[in-house]
Amino acid sequence: METRGLILMSSLLLPLLLTTTSAQLRSDFYKNTCPNVEALVRSAVTKKFQQTFVTVPATLRLFFHDCFVRGCDASVLLASTTNAAEKDHPDDISLAGDGFDTVNKAKAAVDNDPQCTNKVSCADILALATRDAVALAGGPSYTVELGRRDGRISTIAGVQNHLPHPDFNLDQLNAMFSPHGLTQTDVIALSGAHTVGFSHCSRFSKRIYRFSPQNWIDPTLNLAYALQLRQMCPLKVDPRIAINMDPTTPQTFDNAYYGNLQQGKGLFNSDQVLFTDTRSRPTVNLFASNNEAFKQAFASAITKLGRVDVKTGNQGEIRRDCTRVN
Repeated sequence: METRGLILMSSLLLPLLLTTTSAQLRSDFYKNTCPNVEALVRSAVTKKFQQTFVTVPATLRLFFHDCFVRGCDASVLLASTTNAAEKDHPDDISLAGDGFDTVNKAKAAVDNDPQCTNKVSCADILALATRDAVALAGGPSYTVELGRRDGRISTIAGVQNHLPHPDFNLDQLNAMFSPHGLTQTDVIALSGAHTVGFSHCSRFSKRIYRFSPQNWIDPTLNLAYALQLRQMCPLKVDPRIAINMDPTTPQTFDNAYYGNLQQGKGLFNSDQVLFTDTRSRPTVNLFASNNEAFKQAFASAITKLGRVDVKTGNQGEIRRDCTRVN
C-alpha cells in the first residue's frame, strides 16, 4: 500500500516538476544579453540549408535524440576521445554529420557577435536551429522557448533503452513518450518528422525479407511499395544504402507522411502502426486531410519536447565549444 502511494504521488508530481522547470524557459531569455540570437542562428542555418537539404532531417533528428536521452542539454553534441559518449552509441552513430555541423556553425555565428560571445547555450542553439530548419523545408515556424543550460555528462550507456525503435508498436511508443509529458497525439505529430529525411535498409529489412515463411513481406506494407524497397535494398548490397522516409515529397515538411500511412507506405513498423492501430488511426486521418492541423500539432509537440529535463539557472554551463565541456 505504501509503495502504491509513492507511485501515485510520483505520477502526480511529474507534471508539476515538468511545468516548474519549463516555466523557467521563455522566448525573450536573451533579450538583454544577445538580442540578435534568433537572426544569427537563422542566417547560419539558412546558409547551411542552401548547401544541403540534409541539414533539415539531420538537425531535427539531433534535437530529438538529445532530448530523449538526458533531456534537452546538448549532451549528444559532446565528443569522446575513447568513443564513450552518447553520439558513439549504435542508436546515435547514424546521426548525420550535417546536424552537428549546423549547430557548430550557428554557435560560431552567435559567438562572433561581441555582445553574444559565450552567452548562448549549445542546447538553445540546437533548439533554434531545429525550428529554422523545419521552417525552411515548409514546416511551421513556432516560438522557441529559451534558457536551457548545457549538460556536462554524455555516456554511451545512457542511451540504452531511451530511444524508440523502428519495430515498436503503439503501446511501446506511448510508454516511451508519456514519461516525458508527451501524449499519443504528440507521438503521432512528432512521427510526422519522417516526412523528411532518410533511413538505411538495415533498419527496416525485416519488413521486406523474411525466409520463414518463404519470401514473406509484412502484410501491413503496400505490396508494390515493398517490392520497390526490395529493388532499392537487395539482400547482398550494402545495408547502409539510404532510402527516403517519405516516397512522395521527401524534401518538403508537409502532411504527405500521413497519406503514405493510409496507403501502407510507412517505412518503419513504428510508422505504419499509427494507421493500423484503430486507437491512433483517427489522428492520422485528421493530419492526412489537414496540413494546418498537423503543423499546429507538430509545433505544440516539439515545444513540449524542448522542455524535457532541461537544465536552467545554475545547472550545467554554457559551453564555449559545443563538442566539449568547459
